[in-house]
Amino acid sequence: MAVTASRKPSESEPEVRTRAGVLRGGREAGLAVFRGIPFAEPPVGSLRFAAPEPARGWDGVRPAVAYGPPPPQSGVLGASRDAVGDDWLTVNVWTPEPDPEAGLPVMVWIPGGGYAMGHSGFPEYDAGHLAGSGVVVVTLNYRLGVEGFAQIEGAPANRGLLDQVAALRWVRDDIRVFGGDPDRVTVFGQSAGGGSVAALLAMPRAAGLFHRAVAQSVPGTFFSPELAADIAATFAAELGVGPTVSGLSAVAPARLLAAGDAVFARTARSRERWGRITHRPIPFAPVVDGDVLPMTPWQALAGGAARGVGLLAGHTRDEHRLFGLIDGVLGQVTHKQAETALRMLAPGPDGARRYREAFPAATDEELYELVNADWLFRMPSLHLADAQIAGGGRAHLYELTWPAPGLDGVLGACHGLDVPLVFGNLGSGQTAALIGDPPSPEAEELSARMRRAWTAFAAHGDPGWPPYDADRRLAHLFDTPSTVAAYPEETSRLLWRHHGFPALPLLAR
Repeated sequence: MAVTASRKPSESEPEVRTRAGVLRGGREAGLAVFRGIPFAEPPVGSLRFAAPEPARGWDGVRPAVAYGPPPPQSGVLGASRDAVGDDWLTVNVWTPEPDPEAGLPVMVWIPGGGYAMGHSGFPEYDAGHLAGSGVVVVTLNYRLGVEGFAQIEGAPANRGLLDQVAALRWVRDDIRVFGGDPDRVTVFGQSAGGGSVAALLAMPRAAGLFHRAVAQSVPGTFFSPELAADIAATFAAELGVGPTVSGLSAVAPARLLAAGDAVFARTARSRERWGRITHRPIPFAPVVDGDVLPMTPWQALAGGAARGVGLLAGHTRDEHRLFGLIDGVLGQVTHKQAETALRMLAPGPDGARRYREAFPAATDEELYELVNADWLFRMPSLHLADAQIAGGGRAHLYELTWPAPGLDGVLGACHGLDVPLVFGNLGSGQTAALIGDPPSPEAEELSARMRRAWTAFAAHGDPGWPPYDADRRLAHLFDTPSTVAAYPEETSRLLWRHHGFPALPLLAR
């Protein structure tokens, strides 16, 4: 591939020479920034539904000043399904100094979005504030939805995870020219990004590509091959094709997305087959296929798979309240809805009764929020830390308890609140609505504290509070002011202590 750029580099247009060719970026607030760098070939044509292939090189100088196009994604929250290009597999880099001798810690961000939505070009993921703390930050795209996670006959499982591994290989091979140290790489992600981090910790293909991991609000949803295959067959049937590479390759991405969203909208009809994922519609997740992902992260970590990787894990206090708002039930949960949630999600055959006994003063709405939050994010994140120390590794635990003042404060410390605080983008992107306008001094101070913790962990493996252990169970509670105390969700911990978060099964054929 030939790229024409004849102008000489300048201080405002820094250049680096990667293995594939020369890149020309820009300067922003004293940082060198490079966007839209391909780490793999576009996964289209003969490469559609295939494992990622390394990006081809180019001649001349390639401009790296614009984000690559977003991967095809669900439109259920308003995202466009229309393709704007096929070079989806790109990374972006912010660096204080693109000097091969700088040796700075590297942080690699994996966006969330239910494994169905997300783009590294969202303004909330601008890494200027983080990189300004003295680290190199990389953000990446990966295939989503059917393209990245559906179980398709003739295709490798977990293609979205394989894309992430390919991006980490690019970091290993090329980050030094941007000033990063390939031997000090930290992966971090939130929601589906946190689940991806957990999966990478369990994947042999990812071993040695990163040295620390930050898992924010890890979802507990990992699919068995049987469940994933049944969901894929339902998508294919919507289109009148087989759930195979040959059948689905003939379907344009936009049409495939529309079919996926149609199935997404009526998952409740498949409750007897798909179980818990129909309560909070979750049609995509990593598949425990025995190869790409040999076992669940909790099994793998307990067995010592990530013993040599430092882990920082945690969640927000009110994880589910945002979804209550999206679903239109916030403040309106009925007794029947609470009973259904408890029956479907609480662990064990008598889980509903045990929840009501453990939280005797809780209203139906509070129980509804608690069991949803515990099942989907809070307990999976806690159990990841427990599994890490059980396997002989080191973990630090946190909980974000600061109530978001935006939207009249109705969402508390909700899912996603950590994203603007960690990146420092308190006034841009969708998540800025949680912070309030203008951001308060308390929000600014809390954001600075979280950025210091995340970057210190990336640099030295110590975020600034004692490691988590099975005796004291200390956690950092991010609030104004913050404290270090015993993990506060002890009642929920006891309710879930014997649950292993196994791969979710297909309940009926």
